[in-house]
Amino acid sequence: MFSGIVEETGKVVNLRKEQENLHITLECSFVNELKIDQSVSHNGVCLTVVDVTDKNYTVTAIQETLIKSNLGLLKIGDEVNLERSMKPDSLLDGHIVQGHVDQTATCTKVEEVEGSWYFTFEYKPSIDNITVEKGSVSVNGVSLTVVNSKENSFQVAIIPFTYDITNFHNIKEGTVVNLEFDIIGKYIAKIVKQYMEK
Repeated sequence: MFSGIVEETGKVVNLRKEQENLHITLECSFVNELKIDQSVSHNGVCLTVVDVTDKNYTVTAIQETLIKSNLGLLKIGDEVNLERSMKPDSLLDGHIVQGHVDQTATCTKVEEVEGSWYFTFEYKPSIDNITVEKGSVSVNGVSLTVVNSKENSFQVAIIPFTYDITNFHNIKEGTVVNLEFDIIGKYIAKIVKQYMEK
């Protein structure tokens, strides 16, 4: 379980394919605090630490994860948003993020407005995956508030602090990002769908 409050960006230092799996090795400032079998969010994807050294750590993404997320597009040197799982006594500063990416979206516009930024994303909508005005959405693991919600697109407003400490400063038109829609909204959508089918 995560909050969508990114701790920092990690740097991809190695990528290794093994059959359908991708082993991703990253550097970050808290590598000495990590343990094997620990969960860490990578661009919003919950992955298990499988190896730790003095300088870096490795996680493994399976084919299903690579299909539904942008992790298969990573290159050496890329920045990845990182968040360790929440502690039971933590403040929930963002929203409930499971680390289970629903799908990807593509950035269609970046607009700077008086020191902040508006990012527009388009995605393939479904009955389960929707946004609502002022609702929550996770973009690359960042907990954000939806503005200008439409059937297949939405905007988010990014303040300078978030822009600087996450990989939002690398997002431009055409960039593919990970989306996790609000879990409460998904449950409601499923209940309504089941009711309508009766």
